Amino acid sequence: MRRVLSTLFTIMVLVVACAYPPVSPVPSERQDNRLILATTTSTADSGLLDAILPDFEAKYHAQVDVIAVGTGQAMQIGKAGDADVILVHARSAEEAFVAEGYGAFREDVMYNDFVIVGPPDDPAGIRGMKDAIAALKKIAETQARFISRGDDSGTHKKEMSLWKEAGIEPGGDWYVSAGQGMGAVLTMANEQMAYTLTDRGTYLARRRPPPRLDLEIMMEGDPRLFNPYGVIPINPERHPGVNYDLAVKFVEWLTSVETQEKIAQFGVDRFGQPLFYPNSRPWREQHGE
Repeated sequence: MRRVLSTLFTIMVLVVACAYPPVSPVPSERQDNRLILATTTSTADSGLLDAILPDFEAKYHAQVDVIAVGTGQAMQIGKAGDADVILVHARSAEEAFVAEGYGAFREDVMYNDFVIVGPPDDPAGIRGMKDAIAALKKIAETQARFISRGDDSGTHKKEMSLWKEAGIEPGGDWYVSAGQGMGAVLTMANEQMAYTLTDRGTYLARRRPPPRLDLEIMMEGDPRLFNPYGVIPINPERHPGVNYDLAVKFVEWLTSVETQEKIAQFGVDRFGQPLFYPNSRPWREQHGE
């Protein structure tokens, strides 16, 4: 299991991330071989980090401590200087993060897509639809139960942009804002036989035991649901205490062709398809893309 920060430290970080005060619980001096990675829950819940991070730790004799939260919280942790590098999936927010001087630069890493999953009996009648906006309109019209991340994550940002495009402000007994990570939301949706928007990787990782989900993919294939991930080292000019040198090595390692190949293979043996698709600049250059 991937190493995480101590329980007390993690609670402190999450309080900071939720309240957004300009204080830092992390000591300004950090060990040269310790890297703090703030990332979206999908990279942890899918098992990807467990699969690839040991290679980085072995190569650089480093310790990677992972804070797995929603993308919005990961960015707030980065803004406070409480992480050395972030790995998230909200492209416009990532570009703003760099433009505002919190991130040194951004690199493409990988992508997958979002899907709408729901109970097998499909009370909203959206099975097989290819238009996410039309599918959400039917869910709202039928008031079929929908579980939202509600946590300012990349998935939540995407969901809210889709509701906005649909001209709907979701609310009422049928709409539940959970304030939880993707794995927990999938569990809630499964227990309540509800719909939810999820990245495909986390859904596939949770589809098979343990634990098994009864939820099925109801709507997929809309170009609006493209889900790119980016990696950003925290700007040392904004936060001199960050481990910038190791963060840059992490970015170079994560975007290298060797690591990208591992990402391309992750999930194939178990699910018959990758959970993420490589998309770094070195990968695209080698493959002529």
